[in-house]
Amino acid sequence: MPLIPYEHFDNWRRDLDRFFNEFPSQFRNSMFGPHRIDVYETENEVVVSCEIPGLEKKEDIRIDVEGNVLSVSGTVNRTHEVKEEQMHRRERFYGRFQRSVTLPVDVDEEGVTATYKNGILEIRLPKAKPQARRQIDVQFH
Repeated sequence: MPLIPYEHFDNWRRDLDRFFNEFPSQFRNSMFGPHRIDVYETENEVVVSCEIPGLEKKEDIRIDVEGNVLSVSGTVNRTHEVKEEQMHRRERFYGRFQRSVTLPVDVDEEGVTATYKNGILEIRLPKAKPQARRQIDVQFH
């Protein structure tokens, strides 16, 4: 088996870094934001915690609940513009994002609350009351 010079791997790594740094922003943004979501449930509610640094006002985010699916979407704006030729590395997220998660139980859409603090969006969704069991009378003819 022939040995491959180390420089070959170094060039390959550099090309791979360049590829990800120069990704089209729409594709990169749809992949990377919001970065992390935790979903857990307590006795009375489902809690969803999302890392979304950079939101500036409540109009920048939208939260929808339909059935047992929670959708979070919005826009993270850049704080200041940097010319492309001055940019050496870009890893921070900015732009439009959308993320949906399936909730573990049905929730009461009317009682949902959300707070945003220090880059963390916390959504609290009260669990839906279980449907009361109802016995159906069978008619015999």
